[in-house]
Amino acid sequence: MRGIFAGLPWWVKWVAVPVIALVVFGGLIASVVGFVIGLLFKALIFVALVGGLIYIVRKFMSNSSSHGDW
Repeated sequence: MRGIFAGLPWWVKWVAVPVIALVVFGGLIASVVGFVIGLLFKALIFVALVGGLIYIVRKFMSNSSSHGDW
């Protein structure tokens, strides 16, 4: 790979090639990043809902056990 870029100026390696890669693979990169962010958001929502459910059940169980005589 070094032989391909040996005689070229620095801006070809560090500017032109990354820009061409972003143009060609930009849609793929954006969809992968979007998928990962969506997955993380869904995991966060899942954890929040399960935590809320556990909190509500424990709160209900502690209230019903303290009023067990009625």
